[in-house]
Amino acid sequence: MGFLIRLVVTAVGLWIAELLVSGITVTGGSAAKNALTLLAVALIFGLVNAILKPLIKIFGCLFYVVTLGLIAFVVNALLFLLVSWLADQLDLPFHVDGFWSAFWGAIIVGVVSWLINLVIPDRPKVEEV
Repeated sequence: MGFLIRLVVTAVGLWIAELLVSGITVTGGSAAKNALTLLAVALIFGLVNAILKPLIKIFGCLFYVVTLGLIAFVVNALLFLLVSWLADQLDLPFHVDGFWSAFWGAIIVGVVSWLINLVIPDRPKVEEV
């Protein structure tokens, strides 16, 4: 259940990013197709972040230290561009025009996800006996 909630939260973040950043477009044709596209892109986004981001942090640890973590903004933008490319390869109507659109889109998705996760409480952990 938590996976589905995170998926929907990320899709909402992508939708808000699309509304606020002119270089991010979803051209599904109808609201239902756009919603399904955003859910599919959110799934791709989650997979890319789950697989590549830890590897990038391990191998780029020095850059994170030297830039005081600011390189994370660049990494997030590049991962956002990768998600756009993967969506294009899968014929999903989601596109990001260039680095700066990806930069602001990644920030918006991150902030929106963080805000929504503040409102939605985590599931209580089951204590083992």
